[in-house]
Amino acid sequence: MKRYAKCPLARTCGACQLMDYSYPNQLEMKMRYVDELLGQLGPIAPIQGMDDPTLYRTKVQATFGYDWKGSLVSGIYQEGTHLLVPIRSCMVQHPLADEILKSIRNLATRFQITAYDEDEGYGHLRHVLIKISRKTGEAIVVLVCGQWPIPSSDNFIAALKQKHPEITTIALNMNREHTSMVLSEIPIKVLWGKGYIEEELCSLTFRISPSSFFQVNVEQAQVLYSLAMRMARIGKEDVVIDAYCGTGTIALIAAKEGARYVLGIESNEQAVEDAKLNAERNNLTNAEFICADASVELKEMAKAKRVCDVLFLDPPRSGSDERFLAAAIKLAPKRIVYISCNPRTLDRDLRYLLRFSDYQVRGIQPVDMFPHTEHLETVVLLTSE
Repeated sequence: MKRYAKCPLARTCGACQLMDYSYPNQLEMKMRYVDELLGQLGPIAPIQGMDDPTLYRTKVQATFGYDWKGSLVSGIYQEGTHLLVPIRSCMVQHPLADEILKSIRNLATRFQITAYDEDEGYGHLRHVLIKISRKTGEAIVVLVCGQWPIPSSDNFIAALKQKHPEITTIALNMNREHTSMVLSEIPIKVLWGKGYIEEELCSLTFRISPSSFFQVNVEQAQVLYSLAMRMARIGKEDVVIDAYCGTGTIALIAAKEGARYVLGIESNEQAVEDAKLNAERNNLTNAEFICADASVELKEMAKAKRVCDVLFLDPPRSGSDERFLAAAIKLAPKRIVYISCNPRTLDRDLRYLLRFSDYQVRGIQPVDMFPHTEHLETVVLLTSE
C-alpha cells in the first residue's frame, strides 16, 4: 500500500475525519463498525480498500470568501460551522481541480470579481463546482453566482479557457438562497462548451452533465459495481430492475452483463434523459428507462404479476422507505442487491425486509469509497431461496 503524508489541514478542515489514523487502521475501524452494526444479519466479507487512498475525488466543490488579510480564497466550511477554511491543495482531490481553483482565484482578483456575501446578499462568486474525467482528462466548471454578469465575464471565461484547455464546459448556476446547498434549483446554463464530459466505468462510457450524479471515486466505483454484479449472478434470461437508477450506471452495467431486459426507474427527468443517452452511447438495446416513483411502479408491477429476477436499489443516504420496501416484497424478485452509502439506514431497511418477508441476507461486502472519511459503501445480497 502506497505511503502518503498526512494532510496539514485535516483537523482544521474536518472533512477527512479519520486522517489522524493510518489507512490500514481506518479500514480496521470501518470493518469493526460494519460488523457491530450488521454482523448478526449475515456473513461479512473483508472490506475492499484502495492501494493508493489519495487524489481520488473527481468532483470538487469550493466556497469563495476572504481571509483575514482581505485576499480572495476558496475552500470549505469547517465542519459544523460557517467558518471558511482556505484550501490551496487537497490530498484527496484530483490535482487538476486545485490548479483550476487557483486560476479562478487569480483571475477573479485580476478582473475585480468579488466573493458573494450570503448575509449581505451582495457579491458575485459563491461556489465553484468542478467535475473531471479520469478517462479523458476533461473538466466541467460550474460558476455558482449570487450576481450575474460578473465583471469582464467574457474576458474571464476566455482567460480561464486559455489557461486550462482541459476545460470543455463552463456553466452558470444562480444561487441567492440562504442554504447550505451548493447548487440552487434554478437550471444550470451552459455558458460555453459541449455541456458534458465522458467517463469510463466497467468498460462502458457515461455522459456526465453539470447537474447529473456520478460516483466521485471512479476506481472504487468499478470495484463496488463489479462486486454487485457478482452477487446478482445475472443470466441471459433474467429481467432486472434498477430502482433509483439515476443516469443509468447500474442498469447499463447489468445490461452489458447480458440480462434479457433491464428497467431503470428514476424520478428525476434530466437523469432519465441522461440514462437514455448513455444507453444509446453504449449501443445497449436491452435497457429501458422511465421517469416514475419507484414505489408506485413496483406496486403496479406486482399487481400485474410482472416477473423480476434481480432488483437493484441504490438509494440516497436517507435510505429507502417502507412504501418501497413493501412494494419490493410484493414484487418478490429472486435476488435483491442493496447498495448503500449509509450503514445505519441500511441496517434499518434490512431489518424491515427480514421481518416482513422470507428474504435472508446471503452476503455483505463493505467497500471503502471515501478513504480518510467516516463514509462507507456496502453491498448486500438477499434471497428467499
